[in-house]
Amino acid sequence: MPIPLDISFRDIDPSPAIEARIREKIAKLDQFFERAISCKVVVEARHHHQHKGRLYNVRIHLAIPGEDLLVGHEHKLDHAHEDVYVAIRDAFDALGRQLQDRVRRWQGAVKLHVVPDHGRIARLFSYEGYGFIEATDGQEIYFHKNAVTTGFDKLDVGDEVRFVVQEGESEKGPQASTVTQMGKHHLPETETTR
Repeated sequence: MPIPLDISFRDIDPSPAIEARIREKIAKLDQFFERAISCKVVVEARHHHQHKGRLYNVRIHLAIPGEDLLVGHEHKLDHAHEDVYVAIRDAFDALGRQLQDRVRRWQGAVKLHVVPDHGRIARLFSYEGYGFIEATDGQEIYFHKNAVTTGFDKLDVGDEVRFVVQEGESEKGPQASTVTQMGKHHLPETETTR
């Protein structure tokens, strides 16, 4: 189903050729992504005192489920945008990149970086090769010596660490897959460490 489209012009006369180019660009987007709700395109000409010609700006508002994508290219120093068709191409290229990023995120293809949690070493069992971290929310997280990136033997009770909890629990509860020792100044004191 074609994307509902609203095209308007500012400081430029409406042109069937420009409208046709915009509809062509929208049709390509519609082939790539069929769930768009609506699209508004504004083509405007800007007068600049430093330039002999006009620079064109193309603004696009594409409504998709759950969010809106906005492109507003104002290339004040880009002489290529003295050609309205170049301005249209660049704006739709930018919109296409935004749309591809959203689709990748929806499909789970974008790898999101895990932000490590913070905590303190609550207990260490040096001979057995494991310990427990007290997270800032009070939860205890088990870790094995192999998960420590800075060296298990360098850890002491009370040391601040960053850690990443792995999916699924061990027999000892939540388990850290990575533990990295930090400096002493990163966390405020908690009730249990005072």
